[in-house]
Amino acid sequence: MIDLQVIGGGRMGEALVSGLLRAGGHRAIDLRIVEPDVARREALVQIFPGVELTSTPGEAAGTVIAVKPGEVAGVCRIAGVAGAGRVLSIAAGVTLAALETHLPDGTAVVRAMPNTPAVVGLGASAIAPGSGAREQDLVWAEELLGAVGTVVRVEEAMLDAVTGLSGSGPAYVFLVAEALIEAGGQSGLPTEVSRALSIQTLLGAATLLARGEQSPEALRDAVTSPGGTTAAGLRVLEDRGVRAAFVAAVAAAAARSGELGQS
Repeated sequence: MIDLQVIGGGRMGEALVSGLLRAGGHRAIDLRIVEPDVARREALVQIFPGVELTSTPGEAAGTVIAVKPGEVAGVCRIAGVAGAGRVLSIAAGVTLAALETHLPDGTAVVRAMPNTPAVVGLGASAIAPGSGAREQDLVWAEELLGAVGTVVRVEEAMLDAVTGLSGSGPAYVFLVAEALIEAGGQSGLPTEVSRALSIQTLLGAATLLARGEQSPEALRDAVTSPGGTTAAGLRVLEDRGVRAAFVAAVAAAAARSGELGQS
């Protein structure tokens, strides 16, 4: 029996398999990718030599559901009959109750909300347990998603907020990058120079935050001299309500996630 099958060979499915192989916890022969699209399946064969590629789910110790929300019910029913084992779902907006409805009674189900930086091994994921999930099932899910980034545990009711923050968060950061690049250009920098400086500034700032040696507030204070250039720029951002806009953006995305989950 295969150790793990990933149903859905899209970007997230590919990222997860890549991370697992890179981390060394799984061998190619222990993995199966289920992808019905012939062209995509042929492409994955080239990317993952030794990994089993098929169009239909089979028996497995564990299964990752990485398909579009509208496909989840049918996939769960087929995988459950085939012997899916325990299940980790990364399908956006599909509740644990919905997943459990379409899987055999007693199946251990964990629902996750990852984000797109998982494709470069720097994802942020939150997981929530279903009614049949035990501690070892959560540890299993953490190990899988840990291969592509950071993992935290939450209650399912918090996943909409997770979606609004880290799920949609990369787009907010990309918008900031766009704005900085444009601002540099309007201040007289060539576009390629503005782009290089903006991207490296975001990367450097994020790296300082990730070290965890100082809080965001402390880091900001350290580069903000009273009456200096940074203080002048921050004053404009606060006056224009940038902080409040981010809070409202997360809230709006979280609310929309809740609406989609209900539908």
